[in-house]
Amino acid sequence: MGAYILRRLLLMIPTLVGIMAINFIIIQFAPGGPVERVIAQLQGNDVSATSRISGGGNDFGGGTQSQPTAGDSLSTKYRGAQGLDPEFIKELEAQFGFDKPPLERFLAMLWNYARFDFGDSYFRDIRIIDLILEKMPVSISLGLWMTLISYSISIPLGIRKAVKEGTPFDVWTSGIIIVAYAIPSFLFAVMLIVFFAGGSFLDWFPLRGLTSDNWAQLSWPEKILDYFWHMTLPLVAMALSAFATTTLLTKNSFLEEIRKQYVVTARAKGLSESQVLYGHVFRNAMLIVVAGFPGAFISAFFAGALLIETIFSLDGLGLLGFESVINRDYAVVFATLYIFSLMGLLVNLLSDLMYTWIDPRIDFESREV
Repeated sequence: MGAYILRRLLLMIPTLVGIMAINFIIIQFAPGGPVERVIAQLQGNDVSATSRISGGGNDFGGGTQSQPTAGDSLSTKYRGAQGLDPEFIKELEAQFGFDKPPLERFLAMLWNYARFDFGDSYFRDIRIIDLILEKMPVSISLGLWMTLISYSISIPLGIRKAVKEGTPFDVWTSGIIIVAYAIPSFLFAVMLIVFFAGGSFLDWFPLRGLTSDNWAQLSWPEKILDYFWHMTLPLVAMALSAFATTTLLTKNSFLEEIRKQYVVTARAKGLSESQVLYGHVFRNAMLIVVAGFPGAFISAFFAGALLIETIFSLDGLGLLGFESVINRDYAVVFATLYIFSLMGLLVNLLSDLMYTWIDPRIDFESREV
């Protein structure tokens, strides 16, 4: 097992490099950039997602821009920079590190990220690692609570559907699951706001934020209630479709185990249906469901977080990433991408290891990687 874990960890290195390289190349052709944003602010204009550099590339990737000719000033590389001192433009490029070739910047970024040195935000006076740590609790809260809610609904429902297979209960619950899975979480979030957050009907829940303005003055019981009061609508919106896959997976796992010979033998020995179901079938059927918990959490951590955090104004990593892209704060964009990718790879490894911890018969060591 040790050799398998080592191989998986070593394979993460080229995977991370590939992810970062692909996104680094894409950024070279994206419109706008940090230098362009500063120039637009100096000119009194907002940077839009469609602003383009006349050189045909992004100022984050100096290697893709056409080099100025003898008759051009440096400022003509940037739309709206006419009239600005070329030396000032050079200082901006040096400030953001764009005075170096793209390959040199990329290799330096990888070396820094390997040491978890993400530098500072371009437009915020804060270290990126501190910024990420500040926003992470919100996203972790959403992902953790949604996973727990999803499992608490999916497992009992999946078991019940397996026991009642083919009955009206199984049919109408399957219909509800399919409809819930088909509704986008962001659309359901808007519906919840309209109906329950003072939109057009009821005003039961807060519209934005994770806590109330008077959070510091509340007692501990009041703080707990206030926290869940703010989390109710975001969690309902995210969990609507999250439990569908786990429910059907639980049902199919139980159906597969119920049909095996050891279940017939247990029934023949006179064991009750409850003893057969929870004493014998449950442990084997739940292997794939329990082992998939880390993957379910990381999926909940990422999936839908951006839209939900934006809609409910929750200051988490999803909203941070969105604002960083809009503001051309590529240092934050690449740092969050690196952390998300690394977490995803580690959780995939943890999911595989959980299979062996739950069922020692599974041996990844003998498999070819």
